[in-house]
Amino acid sequence: MALDIFIPYWGDPDYMRQAVDSVLAQNSDDWLLTVVDDAYPGDEVRRYLEEINDPRITYVRKETNEGITANFRTCVSRATQDTLVVMGCDDILLPNFVDVALRAHRDFPEAWIIQPGVEVINEAGENARPIADLVKQHLVKPHGSRPRVVSGEKLAVSLLHGDWLYWPSLIFRRDKIGNFDFRDGLHVIQDLGLIIDMVLAGAELLIEPEVCFAYRRHTASASSSKLLDGSRFAGERGYFELAAELCRKKGWRKASRAAALRLTSRAHAFLLLPNAALHGSPAAVGSLLRHTLGN
Repeated sequence: MALDIFIPYWGDPDYMRQAVDSVLAQNSDDWLLTVVDDAYPGDEVRRYLEEINDPRITYVRKETNEGITANFRTCVSRATQDTLVVMGCDDILLPNFVDVALRAHRDFPEAWIIQPGVEVINEAGENARPIADLVKQHLVKPHGSRPRVVSGEKLAVSLLHGDWLYWPSLIFRRDKIGNFDFRDGLHVIQDLGLIIDMVLAGAELLIEPEVCFAYRRHTASASSSKLLDGSRFAGERGYFELAAELCRKKGWRKASRAAALRLTSRAHAFLLLPNAALHGSPAAVGSLLRHTLGN
């Protein structure tokens, strides 16, 4: 049994090479890597992978750019192993990632999703501690020093209060994620939309505390670039309204209230207001203010 590792590629070739190198540096050889190039200009990545010449690596290039959600779909559809991960093209697997992923799946086969331990790094690869991550990891995420399985409304409530998952690090059972699809139009929150759909359908999520993944936060990311103009939060409001209705129909009143309140999302918008006032447009400030006030 091997771990299917997918990298949907669009971005900095240097970061991409680091991501591939981190796969090659795994302690375990039980992995397959598929790079899905979303028609990024140039052929640096293709040439780099050809130079490596490893039979475990597959390179796929799309004829036209289809966007990240379509690329996620492509990655999931190409999986052949029992477990898969769709990592970011600027993230890094620590050398123990495959070992942790396969061991966790073996020990907790009932888990549809595995969240391993994650460290956050910045553009330079240095450890970072953004306030949003500190709040979600220490105040919202379920606590514990041992592996634990969470599910049901309790899991939905915590995720809707603040999404403490790191999508690019998540390990999925192929037979489970294949039954779901990403919701169109969500853009940077499409990952939470898929996870909540799975939780509503009965997904069990394993929290594995061993750190094995480095998640890169930087200002050039898709989510960060949409913060000051307020567009991300406009999309979030629409999704949380949908989530509140889905949870209400399920009979999960606490989860429905958590979606309606979207506390950490509103707090995040509030923290961005001073910077938006200095560097953003009046429309951006208005959008952030409306989101902060819950309108």
